[in-house]
Amino acid sequence: MAAVTGVDSVVKVMDKRGHRDVHSLRQARIGWMFSTPALVFIGLVTIFPIGFSVALSLSNVNVTGNGFALQGFTFSNYSQLIHSSTWRYALVFTVFYTVVTVAVEVVLGTMIALVLERLTKARGMMMALLLLPWSIITVISAELWQYIYEGTYGVLQAIFQSIGLGAPVFLGSPTSAIISMMVADIWKTTPFVAVIVIAGLVMLPSDVYEAASCDGASNWTIFWKITLPLLRPTIAIAVLFRVLQAFGVFDLPFVLTGGGPGTATTSLAILSYKVMFQNIDYGPGAAVAVSATLLVILGCLLFLRVFKTQVGREEVQ
Repeated sequence: MAAVTGVDSVVKVMDKRGHRDVHSLRQARIGWMFSTPALVFIGLVTIFPIGFSVALSLSNVNVTGNGFALQGFTFSNYSQLIHSSTWRYALVFTVFYTVVTVAVEVVLGTMIALVLERLTKARGMMMALLLLPWSIITVISAELWQYIYEGTYGVLQAIFQSIGLGAPVFLGSPTSAIISMMVADIWKTTPFVAVIVIAGLVMLPSDVYEAASCDGASNWTIFWKITLPLLRPTIAIAVLFRVLQAFGVFDLPFVLTGGGPGTATTSLAILSYKVMFQNIDYGPGAAVAVSATLLVILGCLLFLRVFKTQVGREEVQ
């Protein structure tokens, strides 16, 4: 009798598991049914253009009056990049621009977040004001800064002349144009980093700070020993987002400097645009775009690997 009861219980458990499996399968089918249109749309607007760009970069592209045709597989487009001084300069400039702007934005954004996190009143109003630069479309922001930097009727030009500092040319020389473009980018995107860091600060455990205060730790020690280590995952997210945006910078230099003077502010995205749509050379232009994509992916993967290794060492210690 006991054996029969045991068999019945096993059968009931199997029935329940089978019912759960059928229910889970049904839920999965419903989920796929609702998500399929979105996945198809993402594939059309993201995956397909990337795949087509790779195909263009590996093909001999023949441009005719009726369009263009892919004629055969080749690595010559990438060979042209390697031997092109313009591509090498665009690569160096893009990397330099990304490193400098992201580093400054992370430092300034963290400082602003620390100040706002301590505010007890008007924090919401201050965050709303902080987000105003980020909410402006980059093209509009670039037009605004172009008016500020303009050499004849610009705002900065009038200020410098009124205080007797002469008439500096902000966009006329390579060095000043690069610095001016970086300032415009930092002004716009530092609030983005600050908001992400504020979100991380709010999530930090308060009991750790209470324990540190009871032990007599100074504010500087608390920041370096507690706040900054706990904020590393949040800062890593901000860095990743900003690297992805900064490495593909296009609209700011396109409007502000046009890639000039000369090729001083020509990023990889600007170079790809000029080669494809001004020189009508689709193969090398697509190769520039693909090379930029591969480099930023490799850079992000390397950053994540280093960050994961550092976090693992801290956990072991």
